[in-house]
Amino acid sequence: MPSVALHTLGCKVNFYDTEAIWQLFKNEGYEQVDFDTDKADVYLINTCHVTNTGDKKSRQVIRRAIRRNPDAVIAVTGCYAQTSPAEILDIPGVDLVIGTQDRERMMDYVRQVQAERVPVNAVRNIMKTREFEELDVPDFADRTRAFLKIQEGCNNFCTFCIIPWSRGLSRSRDPQSVVAQARKLVEAGFKEIVLTGIHTGGYGDDLDNYKLSDLLWDLDKVDGLERIRISSIEASQIDEDMIEVLNKSPKMCRHLHVPLQAGDDTVLKRMRRKYTTEEYAATIRRLHEAMPGVAITTDVIVGFPGESEEQFEAGYAYMKELGFSEMHVFPYSKRTGTPAARMEDQVDEAVKNERVHRLIDLSETMQLAYAEKYVGQTLGVIPELEHKGSAPGSGLMMGYTDNYIQVVFEGDESMIGKLCRVEITEAGVNESRGRLVEVVQEQPARLEKAGA
Repeated sequence: MPSVALHTLGCKVNFYDTEAIWQLFKNEGYEQVDFDTDKADVYLINTCHVTNTGDKKSRQVIRRAIRRNPDAVIAVTGCYAQTSPAEILDIPGVDLVIGTQDRERMMDYVRQVQAERVPVNAVRNIMKTREFEELDVPDFADRTRAFLKIQEGCNNFCTFCIIPWSRGLSRSRDPQSVVAQARKLVEAGFKEIVLTGIHTGGYGDDLDNYKLSDLLWDLDKVDGLERIRISSIEASQIDEDMIEVLNKSPKMCRHLHVPLQAGDDTVLKRMRRKYTTEEYAATIRRLHEAMPGVAITTDVIVGFPGESEEQFEAGYAYMKELGFSEMHVFPYSKRTGTPAARMEDQVDEAVKNERVHRLIDLSETMQLAYAEKYVGQTLGVIPELEHKGSAPGSGLMMGYTDNYIQVVFEGDESMIGKLCRVEITEAGVNESRGRLVEVVQEQPARLEKAGA
């Protein structure tokens, strides 16, 4: 039986894409083997291009695969492959470079390389691509949350970001195709679907009279689907129609990831973000009105070129006031080829580091404060797996509430994937503790909403 070893760098979308590519190999009779320990016939490396470090790591992993089996087919895909195919083909031993499109033809290219042993550059201009590439993942290891990719690419061109050049412009998956795939995932036993993409909230930008809120209403009608979660959405994309579906659909999770990136208007303008701090704050207030208790998580870039101490302090105070349930904090990292990399006033690494730690501390304080509100309340939790921090067979299960509090409670593996009612007994930064009240087989319409 031929074997394939897969390695993924970068974001959740890349991990989704790798899983989808694995299905192509699986359908051709391949077995998957360990990338780091086994000798494979094909090595597939899905690369990242978000930072210069991403490029470097990608090259290291490619060379590792070549050393492990020089006779294998070495195939490289992903964002770095899309933007720098020649650079990758310059590495002796690379056989196939395929970017962030045409991956459904992967097996044809692999066969071609095996027959001819001539390196293939299958990358073409991503900016000319207008079609969404349909690659599905029918099964996921944790069996409770399924990811469903509905969108690819981005039209924003933020000054720090290379993504439009590596993923192309925004393109949406056909709505009927999304709903059909959601039904299949529910039939396979999934209770929760996470809608994902490079710029998920941009879904529908290229469709006639159909946007993300319309898709959410269509998914709301899928029988057996209990939770719909959006992986990320921009503040500027949360309009009244979106607010209405968040407010009225019992299936929408009370958790939204709304990237902020900076808490100061001058910095936001240099980043070329499409909102001011006031507009962003107004959107967050509106979300809290529509979904009381909603968990808002966000991304923040620290030390963007020109960020002064005053601007950072203003941003710190602003974030504290907004009260996120968690912040993902990143130090600004130069990405060659972006306008921000050429900007004057690059911030010193030590200053960046100190600011990052301050914001991480703030994030943890806010995370705990958010979880503490729910102590004594009974929430819906879908157990995903045994608690990683405990010994196997300890009888502790872990899962998420719809408002994204990670809860550990006593239970057993038979509960995995079922909706449970759990009383929160103790709040924590990354995980809270709970007590099982009951396992719910048939879910009443609004039962799983936090605090129901």
